[in-house]
Amino acid sequence: MASQVFPELPTPSSLLSAYASMSTSIMLFRTMFNQLFPRELRRYVVDAVRFYWKPKSSKLTLVFDEKDGMTANHMFDAAEAFLCTRINPNSDRLRITKSVKETHINIKFADSEEIADSFEGIPVSWRYVRQPPQNRNGDGDDFDYSMGKSSPGRGFSLEKRYIELKFDKKYKEIIITSYLPWIVKRSQELEDQKKVVKLRNLQSYGGGPGGYKESVNLDHPSTFETLAMDPKMKKMIIDDLNLFLRRKDFYKKVGKAWKRGYLLYGPPGTGKSSLIAAIANYLKFDIYDLQLSNVGGDSSLKKLMLQTSNRSILVIEDIDCSIQLPDRKGIAPAKFPDAKPGRDPMFTLSGLLNFIDGLWSCCGDERIIIFTTNHKERLDPALLRPGRMDMHIHMSYLTVDGFETLAANYLNVHNQHWRFREIKELIKCKKVTPAEVAEELMKSEDADEVLEGLVRFLKRKKMEEDESEDGVDNEVHETKKAKVIS
Repeated sequence: MASQVFPELPTPSSLLSAYASMSTSIMLFRTMFNQLFPRELRRYVVDAVRFYWKPKSSKLTLVFDEKDGMTANHMFDAAEAFLCTRINPNSDRLRITKSVKETHINIKFADSEEIADSFEGIPVSWRYVRQPPQNRNGDGDDFDYSMGKSSPGRGFSLEKRYIELKFDKKYKEIIITSYLPWIVKRSQELEDQKKVVKLRNLQSYGGGPGGYKESVNLDHPSTFETLAMDPKMKKMIIDDLNLFLRRKDFYKKVGKAWKRGYLLYGPPGTGKSSLIAAIANYLKFDIYDLQLSNVGGDSSLKKLMLQTSNRSILVIEDIDCSIQLPDRKGIAPAKFPDAKPGRDPMFTLSGLLNFIDGLWSCCGDERIIIFTTNHKERLDPALLRPGRMDMHIHMSYLTVDGFETLAANYLNVHNQHWRFREIKELIKCKKVTPAEVAEELMKSEDADEVLEGLVRFLKRKKMEEDESEDGVDNEVHETKKAKVIS
């Protein structure tokens, strides 16, 4: 009766015998499978079994590879930059990076570290994965069914890095259409905050058709706050730049290239270079300096333009005296007395105009072109029309507001100093540049001594200019008198 309720358990020897028989059968089946079926068919069968036996999951995983073929994957970079702001203070492992030219330390999450995030109440998880280099053969890896993995072959695979994003499948549309674009926008904001503006020099190979660019960090500290410029002019420039930045869709709708042209003109020393640096620091745009005297021809000019990137400023300084451009008919103008010596240009004004607003100007977005000149009247009218130079900015002599900015920057002295009234009257009377006054303000750390020296400088300059004007008046009078006598 007891044997019917509790059946007799198998003995250890019978279990061992059954296991040995099953192992032998599996080994025999594997041997026959490997011998009778080609390798491609074996791989297909194994993949099919894995696919149908794999348990279905409600989770969807998006993979952001570091490379898309041979090019960098922007989504990988954007996700990595964004995730640096989501690092958990309790993380056990972090990656620390810093390049030679960077001034800050980058903190990133390490291999296999997971970061939890949420978007509109949807929980998501991120994981960074790094696959070390592996051996492989040229025809593909052989699958070792006894080990359950690929066997090493000939060749060597590169290291692979990617980021995984996992979330519930039912939120796929929201994640792809809203979460990912938001990450791209956020990463761009983070990049702009820490970006180091570069100054790049565009040059041709000995005047030939090719080109190369040298770059250094733009360490120029000029900002709109430190510029000795009329406040209304500053505001007008800042408003114009902000309007330009947010009108990408507008430019596309009206069929215009997304670019803006500025002409800075005025006497030397009025702050044209400082304004360019202030614009670059404000926008976080790299500067490309183009020396027209080094350009070999129209084709070289086009190739140099292809060296520039989006979100950049192209600067052509002193265009009136750096080179004597032939007009659109190929006729070179007479050289001006202060023109810089050099070889005759090998490109035409038509080539330069096509470079500014022709078909070649569409080879990039969000670009600013700045020309500077001391003599606006010397430029061909074709360069000055709207669409090429959209905004003409006159860099005038120092104003009262400009002096107050310089005094605050250099001496930390504001409008309460007793010398200010006299200095302002002298500035109103005579033409003095911001560069001249700035040089005087740097001669001492004692504000009283510096301002006293500035008063002497302005009085001396006023006297010299009065004498010069009297000399000119006397010369004109003598000339008129001679004409009357004759």
